[in-house]
Amino acid sequence: MMLLPISLLLVCIIGFLAQSIGLCMVRGVNEFKSGKPEFLLALLLSGVLTWIAMIYANYFGIHTNFKTYEANSWFAIGGVIFGFGTAFNQGCGVSTLSKLSRGDSKMIFTILGWLIGWTILAQWSPSTSHIKLFLSTNITLAILVSISVASLVWAFTGNKQRRKLWLTMMAIGLIGGFVFLFDPKWPPSGLLYQVSHALAGINDSLWPPVESYLLFLSLLVGMFSAAWRTKKFELIRSSWQQWLLHIMAGTCMGIGASLAVGGNDSQLLLALPTFSPGGIVAVIGMLIGIWIGLFVRERYVIKLDGK
Repeated sequence: MMLLPISLLLVCIIGFLAQSIGLCMVRGVNEFKSGKPEFLLALLLSGVLTWIAMIYANYFGIHTNFKTYEANSWFAIGGVIFGFGTAFNQGCGVSTLSKLSRGDSKMIFTILGWLIGWTILAQWSPSTSHIKLFLSTNITLAILVSISVASLVWAFTGNKQRRKLWLTMMAIGLIGGFVFLFDPKWPPSGLLYQVSHALAGINDSLWPPVESYLLFLSLLVGMFSAAWRTKKFELIRSSWQQWLLHIMAGTCMGIGASLAVGGNDSQLLLALPTFSPGGIVAVIGMLIGIWIGLFVRERYVIKLDGK
């Protein structure tokens, strides 16, 4: 009975930290393009402390949902489509919610697009044939521990800004690893997967339980709390042109996440820490998609965001 309250608190903390650090893959790619790769690297390694949750689960005999998938073309295609939509949205899955909790009304239409994209794939199900693979636990743990130690040494030998960046990112991954033990579909992409399949009539039993909605709201509460605390909350109105742009971007994100078996949230916190070949391909595809999307958006598309 205590698992849900603890999970709600942990997810709220994740939301607070994600808002505070500005967790976003688009930001990471933009900084990488300007010659500052550290934010993107910290983001990609945010899940390295997941090994602690793995050991905890193994010690107490808790069933885990840390799975790896064989890579195939659908992971790559899904990643690129997701990244392309993310670039036009100017925010990944997590940062979409962060912006919404700061008062950016356009993000409501991005979320609507997410649902449309997930529902399209629920109606049209390409043959993805995701084959589950399970890597050696000892090898996985050894690599994760080594990377964790190296990351902590790097963080503590740097300045205050570097310590804050790396410790916050690693804390998000650590907390997320434990929440996965309670609910493997707690990230926003997991909730949308269930809702879209239920809306499409594929399986009425896929309607998420109340706990999933509470976890989603808890994430938003944490993000809103950080925005309010730092006085970054500001209600931003938007035009119908922006609505259409963000519905389009969100639809791409939904389709891409469906093909890649999860958005960037689950890929970073669940797939990468288990060295899932499919997850690695999906993340690379997302980064390529973001890069292409930013290029197209900056060169050929009229900016509708007023920037």
